[in-house]
Amino acid sequence: MTRQFFSHVIALATLAFVAAPALAQNPPPAISVSGEASVSAAPDLAQVEGGVTSEAKTAREAADANNAAMGKVLLALKGAGIDEKDYQTSRLSLSPTFAQPPPNRAGPPQITGYRAGNRVIIKVRDITKVANVIDALVGAGANEIGGINFIVTQASKALDEARTKAIADARRKAEIYAKAANVTLGEPISISEEGAAPPPVFRGKVAAPMAIAPTPVAPGEEMLSVTVNVTWAIKAAQ
Repeated sequence: MTRQFFSHVIALATLAFVAAPALAQNPPPAISVSGEASVSAAPDLAQVEGGVTSEAKTAREAADANNAAMGKVLLALKGAGIDEKDYQTSRLSLSPTFAQPPPNRAGPPQITGYRAGNRVIIKVRDITKVANVIDALVGAGANEIGGINFIVTQASKALDEARTKAIADARRKAEIYAKAANVTLGEPISISEEGAAPPPVFRGKVAAPMAIAPTPVAPGEEMLSVTVNVTWAIKAAQ
């Protein structure tokens, strides 16, 4: 009796072991679609890059002139209400300048002087003051304004509305396929969001103005998009 019992258990276990891969190879019927949606959001942070380039006959003179000029720029940033934690040096440089020899004279280029540069990236948390910051930089002697980045810092939170709309878009598409295939749409089996992109940024070049007129700056709005992949269970239509 005991031997027959164990033989029966082993037979059932073997049957389950053999059947498991077969079940794994036959997933339940489903429809997989992607849903997309976008929302607009106003940027709430701006990054401005600016600095000073100085030239002189010697490396020391170029560096000293640049340090003095950059000191005035940093004081101007403080005067414009920018906190010290909101600006950071992004590039320091010191390099020789060269002149090519005359066409009738062979030889390597000759060093004619040195160029020193210092750039900072400034975070402007009140984007209505971007123009004022640029004007303060230029007024203090900055001769390089590299660009402006407008950023939506709470992009993921702003995308929550788009996520809801993306799921609705996925359901709409799935229902179209289900109707065309004469099946009934069931519950979602899986939902995944495609890799989120970095917060959208508007990058624009701004030339250092030569006039006293205020610098015009338009932040505009950003379009934030999201894509979700949804798999829906299906069954035969009743």
